[in-house]
Amino acid sequence: MIRHIRDEPAAFSPDVIRILSRALDAAWLSACAGRSGFPIEGHATAVRDLLARHIVDLAKKGERDRDRLVESALYRLRL
Repeated sequence: MIRHIRDEPAAFSPDVIRILSRALDAAWLSACAGRSGFPIEGHATAVRDLLARHIVDLAKKGERDRDRLVESALYRLRL
């Protein structure tokens, strides 16, 4: 997550970074549990990067609700 935030020109407060990190962790656990509908085997790094990038993109637009961040990232993974 930090790698994706560092590459962005937008600055996030420590509280927002905690929200984003927790959203990524929750989305990752759901994806690993098979709730995303996307097979992760052999693609773990790419899947985690996709989830992180999507969460950061939403945060740049102002989203701060962890549950919405998680659901949107998982939806993006299904596309």
